[in-house]
Amino acid sequence: MSKTFMAKPNEIQPKWWVVDASNKVVGRLASDIAMILMGKHRPTYTAHVDTGDYVVVTNVDQVVFSGKKLRQKQYTRYTGYPRLRIELASERFEKKPELILSEAVRGMLPKNKLGKKMLTKLKCYKSNEQHPHQAQKPEKLELAVK
Repeated sequence: MSKTFMAKPNEIQPKWWVVDASNKVVGRLASDIAMILMGKHRPTYTAHVDTGDYVVVTNVDQVVFSGKKLRQKQYTRYTGYPRLRIELASERFEKKPELILSEAVRGMLPKNKLGKKMLTKLKCYKSNEQHPHQAQKPEKLELAVK
């Protein structure tokens, strides 16, 4: 009789990955990053334990949207006053392009405390400059090549 494997938090050794986001579609890249953050790429995936890896994304200012999303997609946020603030994707992309990718990934993670913990493992940087995570010796990873 086989037994089901359940990972324990102290048994997991997270890895560090570097992803180059230049000329990648936002949604496809976000779904691949979410799978790595959750740990679904590992055979030891356990739903109630954070088995994911760290992901450092560079060149976030060079991601692309498919179709007309850059002009038509709207981001809304609640201010506390009786109306919502609406911002187009093109406006947000000019101000903070790393926020677009992190929000897309956040929507694909679990909506609980574990999902918030997984999102802290995502590090987004605008350009290809030296990121402050060189000491962790991250490995290159090619995502969203479908």
